[in-house]
Amino acid sequence: MAIDLTSVFPFEFAPQAHQDAELLRQFSFIPGLKELLMVRQVHALEHATVWVLSEMEQVQTGRTNAGNQPNGLLGGLSTERGFYLYGPVDTEALQRAVQTALRRMTRGEWNLAVHPQCGTNLSVGMLLTVGLAAGLSLVMPKDPIGQLLGLGTAGVVAMSITPDMGTLAQRYLTTAIPFNLRVEAIEAGHDHGQPTHFVRVRWVE
Repeated sequence: MAIDLTSVFPFEFAPQAHQDAELLRQFSFIPGLKELLMVRQVHALEHATVWVLSEMEQVQTGRTNAGNQPNGLLGGLSTERGFYLYGPVDTEALQRAVQTALRRMTRGEWNLAVHPQCGTNLSVGMLLTVGLAAGLSLVMPKDPIGQLLGLGTAGVVAMSITPDMGTLAQRYLTTAIPFNLRVEAIEAGHDHGQPTHFVRVRWVE
């Protein structure tokens, strides 16, 4: 049974349009701060673009996507200069999707920043499993059966809370609404025979 953590974190997610720009002005002396802020915003734009591409595909094919899940055939990698998108995507469709994603997020559709297949969820799951396993190993009996029970319990609990914890980690740590990004160019290419695109962005205030 999954554990719902939304009641534990009741605060609203309400980003402000100038929060990152103001943060950068106040703490510009911190090395790497601008790059960190950009990666978070690019990460959100990457996620939103995949969501929009999935919606476009549904409209084009006339098929519904159970659970409104994003396209599982696409992979992404965010950097401070933009993001890579791996998979079969038409360049013109990607151009429309990126601009649509950017517009929709900056106008209030902040949920597009969270992606259920993000690597953040995997990292959170691993950390939870390791942490819980280490903690339970200290309190469970030291015999092999007791330790195995502790390990199994850690795995089950981690699986139950990872989706919600991963969502929270994305929402408040690894992504930020791209109020300060503008798309400069989209470059098509191949990586080990796989089609890929790089969406290049720049920082604006």
